[in-house]
Amino acid sequence: MVQDICYVRPPKLFQSSTFRLALVYMGIFGTSVLLLLIFIYWSTAGYMLRQTEATIEAEITGLAEQYDRSGLPGLSKVIRDRLARQANDTVIYLLADAQLKPIIGNLKQWPKEVPTEQGWLSFGLDREDKKNDNHQGLARVFQLRDNFYLLVGRDIHDLEETQSLIREALFWGLLITVGLALAGGTMMSRAMMRRIEIINTTCQQIMGGELSRRIPHSGGEDDFDKLVDNLNLMLDRIEDLMLGVKQVTNNIAHDLRTPLTRLRRRLDMLRESSSAGENSLELLDQAIVEADGLLLTFKALLRISEIETGSRIREFESIDVAQLLNDLIEFYEPLSEDRRQTLSCTCSSHNSVVGDRDLLFQAFSNLLDNAIKYTPAEGQVELETKILPGRLQVVIRDSGPGVPADMRNKIFERFFRLEESRSTPGNGLGLSLVAAIINLHHGQIELFDNHPGLMVVVSLPTSQEI
Repeated sequence: MVQDICYVRPPKLFQSSTFRLALVYMGIFGTSVLLLLIFIYWSTAGYMLRQTEATIEAEITGLAEQYDRSGLPGLSKVIRDRLARQANDTVIYLLADAQLKPIIGNLKQWPKEVPTEQGWLSFGLDREDKKNDNHQGLARVFQLRDNFYLLVGRDIHDLEETQSLIREALFWGLLITVGLALAGGTMMSRAMMRRIEIINTTCQQIMGGELSRRIPHSGGEDDFDKLVDNLNLMLDRIEDLMLGVKQVTNNIAHDLRTPLTRLRRRLDMLRESSSAGENSLELLDQAIVEADGLLLTFKALLRISEIETGSRIREFESIDVAQLLNDLIEFYEPLSEDRRQTLSCTCSSHNSVVGDRDLLFQAFSNLLDNAIKYTPAEGQVELETKILPGRLQVVIRDSGPGVPADMRNKIFERFFRLEESRSTPGNGLGLSLVAAIINLHHGQIELFDNHPGLMVVVSLPTSQEI
C-alpha cells in the first residue's frame, strides 16, 4: 500500500514570517529615521527661524531706546535711514499712531492680523512699492509711549523656501530609506525562504522514505549552517535508531522463532505420545523450559526499558562498592572453583557511590558471569577498584578469548551476539542491561584488551550526598 505524502506548499512572500519580521524591522528603522529627520529639521530650519526672531527682538529694543532718547523725530529719522541703506527688501519697518495709521515705513497699512500675547504676528506683505506682494512677513509689535506703535519684521520668503527645501529633502530621504528597507527586507526574506524551502524539501523526501537524505550545507558558519549541522546530526541519529529497531526486530524474530518452533514441535510430540500412552513428563518439562526462556527474554526487555526511563532513580542511596563486590565474589566463588578458575578481588574499603544497590549488583553480576563463562579452566578472573578524582573505577579482568576491537562497541546492543549462528543459550540482552544500568548512574563502561582476555572498566561518579 502506498502512503500519501502531504507536501507543504511554500508560503507566499507576504505570508512568510521572515517578511513580516522585515516589515517590523522596517517600521522600527523608519520611525528611528523619522525622529532623526525631525531633529535635523528642528536644528536647521528651526534654528534659522529663532535667529530671525532674535534679530527682530534686538532691533525692537534698539529702536525703543532711540525713541526714548530722541522722541518721534529721532525714531523716524533712524527708520528712514535704515530703509534707505538696506540693499534688499527683507527688512520691514512701520511706525503708526494710536489709530494704527502709518507714519513712516515700507508697509502701506497696518496688518489686519491679531498679534499673539508676545506681540508676534505673521501676515502677507502689502508694500508701497508693490514688490513681493505674495511674500509672508514675520514681525513683532511694540507699543511706545504716547500710544505710538512700532512694527519691526522680516520678509521670511527665503526662510520659507529654505524650510520647504529642507522638508522636501527630508521627505525624499525618508521615502528612499523606507524603499531601501523594503527592498532589503524583500531580498532578505527571499534568501531566507530559499534556505527554508531547501530544508522543507529535504524533510519531505525523508518523509517519503529516503532516510539517507541530508540537508545541503552552504559552506558558511552562520546560524542557518549550525542549524543544518544539528538537523543532519539528528537525522543521522534517527536513521541509526531506525536501523537499530530494524535489527532488533530481526534479532527478536530470529531468537523467538527457534524456541517457538521447538515448543510447537514438542507439544505436537506430547499429543502424539499421549495418544500412544508414552511418558510425556520429559516433553512437558522441555516445553516449560522453552516457555520460561521466552518469558525471561521479554522480562529482560521490559527491565531495560524501565531502567532507561529513569524510574529507579528515586531508590538511590549511598552504596559501599567494596562490600557489594565482596558479596558478589562470595556468590560466584563456588562456580569459579567448579571451573578450576582463580577468582580474586583487590577492593579498597569504604568506596561509596550513590545509586541502586540491586541494579549495580545485577550489572556487576552479569559482567562477572560473562568473565567466568568465557574464561577457560585454570584461568584467572580479577576484580579491582581504583579511586580517581570524583570517580570510582571497577575493573574486571579475565583470561578468556576476549572481544575483537571492531566488536566492542556493538556487544552492548540488544540481541547482539559474537556467535553469528546464535545456537548457544542466551538472548543477547545481558550486556544491554548492564549498559542501561551504568547510564542510569551517569557512569561509563569501556572494553580493553587484557593480553589475553578482556578488561572491562566501569567508571561511576562518587558523591558524599545521597
